[in-house]
Amino acid sequence: MTEHVTRFAPSPTGFLHLGHAHAALFAASAGGGRFLLRIEDIDRGRCRPEFEAAIFEDLAWLGLAWDDPVLRQSERGDAYRDALDRLNALGVLYPCFCTRKEIAAEIARAGAAPHGGLERGSESGEGPRYPGICRELGRAERAARLEHGDGFALRIDAARAAALAGPLTFSDRHFGDLRADPEILGDAVLARRDIGTSYHLAVVVDDALQGVSLVTRGADLLPSTHLHRLLQALLDLPVPEYHHHRLIGDATGARLAKRDDAHSIRALREAGWKPAAVRAQAGFPD
Repeated sequence: MTEHVTRFAPSPTGFLHLGHAHAALFAASAGGGRFLLRIEDIDRGRCRPEFEAAIFEDLAWLGLAWDDPVLRQSERGDAYRDALDRLNALGVLYPCFCTRKEIAAEIARAGAAPHGGLERGSESGEGPRYPGICRELGRAERAARLEHGDGFALRIDAARAAALAGPLTFSDRHFGDLRADPEILGDAVLARRDIGTSYHLAVVVDDALQGVSLVTRGADLLPSTHLHRLLQALLDLPVPEYHHHRLIGDATGARLAKRDDAHSIRALREAGWKPAAVRAQAGFPD
């Protein structure tokens, strides 16, 4: 059996919960090779040192060990800028000056149903699919607005990028061999002026740097993989194998969130739970 490099990559924006425990234990057991820990702390406004410290403490308490060094995305700005420069040279990026309110108004005006944008930068991170308002702005208007200092995000022109990349596929251990649909998320945000990268860009660049050969994550992120496969093709990066696993829910079946402290590993520890009991609750009985 081939040994894979896997990783668990939490954001230090709250305490880890049972869903994170499942994801970490799944990643550590799935590859049979090296297991890495990565701290996805690109959103400095929401990340906290105490939450990062708790990640290390909780994972060690669960019995997990990882290979050093631990990569922090906050230290990787140059790599993300280089990737953006390469994409810009391909002509697949454009500045978007729209506010969330303007996007919502355009969607409502067009009578379109919102689609999950998966522009992940927060725990929920979902938003309406962007209707392409700024895609057709003329060069002169773009230049004028940039010179004026208007706030903007960098979006990928998904249709143009897909045409450039051609047909793409990826392999998932649960869902099988899939044909990528690079436009499934629309023109996703790859960077903002205040945050120099997005989840989508950072995770692709960092997985390649760290030699991650098996990406394990929740099934809710399967749509994102279609975009990630496109970015891998455009940036000439290796393509890992994937395994999108089930999500751990609460008693009602609802997805767990960091704001639900009752299911946090920290709260369970303080309530007297033992590591083996938490592992079993997360789906990994000893």
